[in-house]
Amino acid sequence: MGTDPATGKRGAAAGAMGNFQLEDFVAGWIGGAASVIVGHPLDTVKARLQAGSGYGSTLSCIRTVYRRESVFGFFKGMSFPLASIAVYNSVVFGVFSNTQRFLSHHRCREPEAGPPHVLSDLLLASMVAGVVSVGLGAPVDLIKIRLQMQTEPFQEANLGLKPRVAALGEQPAYQGPVHCFATIVRTEGLAGLYRGASAMLLRDVPGYCLYFIPYVFLSDWITPEACTGPSPCAVWLAGGVAGAISWGTATPMDVMKSRLQADGVYVNKYRGVLDCISQSYQKEGLKVFFRGITVNAVRGFPMSAAMFLGYELSLQAIRGDRVVTSP
Repeated sequence: MGTDPATGKRGAAAGAMGNFQLEDFVAGWIGGAASVIVGHPLDTVKARLQAGSGYGSTLSCIRTVYRRESVFGFFKGMSFPLASIAVYNSVVFGVFSNTQRFLSHHRCREPEAGPPHVLSDLLLASMVAGVVSVGLGAPVDLIKIRLQMQTEPFQEANLGLKPRVAALGEQPAYQGPVHCFATIVRTEGLAGLYRGASAMLLRDVPGYCLYFIPYVFLSDWITPEACTGPSPCAVWLAGGVAGAISWGTATPMDVMKSRLQADGVYVNKYRGVLDCISQSYQKEGLKVFFRGITVNAVRGFPMSAAMFLGYELSLQAIRGDRVVTSP
């Protein structure tokens, strides 16, 4: 029997240690879809708080979005993430799980000869997953942010900034994900799809370390030794706490990423990450780097809980695993 790639627990039908396992990708896809459905409304609020203007607080933002756009405003740009983030999470979870399994296998040839997981293995696997996530996720995030932000009122007070589109009025810049994608490629080139990728890299590499590692150790700590794997309740709690920790600490670079990606809907005012940091700090002070931290942490709990629960339950269903407690 092998080791569960996420938790290190023994699974009834897991492959031999060190083998590439496709089911990690399938389970990651299901978990990713669950997380989008649960987390998108608060993700919209987070994007508006970080890259928009005129919101005094999270509750003020929620009320404003609802008043202007009704409940459907919270689900703007959801169709594209639902279709793409599921694939994105499939790759992230698959890469993390198989990298961690590969490292563990080469560190200790016999599965029973060492601990189920080692911090250095988890750290390196998380960093690899973070790098891969940027390559796949930057265009997805960019299109999602653009669709979420295009209904924000255009701030003509940004003197010295040349509008990209003249006299847009109430007409949205993009008619949907495909039109948004085509417009970005046409006006900014393929490189435009990776606007904000450097900030995303600085967010995701440490962010995934603070995502997978707390989950693995917390779920292991909660689960009794007599069990072959974590219970759904343990997965939900560990995944939620890990998500809150990861998203809370990632907020400063998440703010910069959101601003860089939202930049370009109507105007261009940032030349890069450092310029975005400098301009944001000069105009709004240190507090700008913590905009949306509350909604990030609150959103991170149910979103990540749903993701890990979908992932683990899918693995159990695919492999035929059952949580068995010794008498």
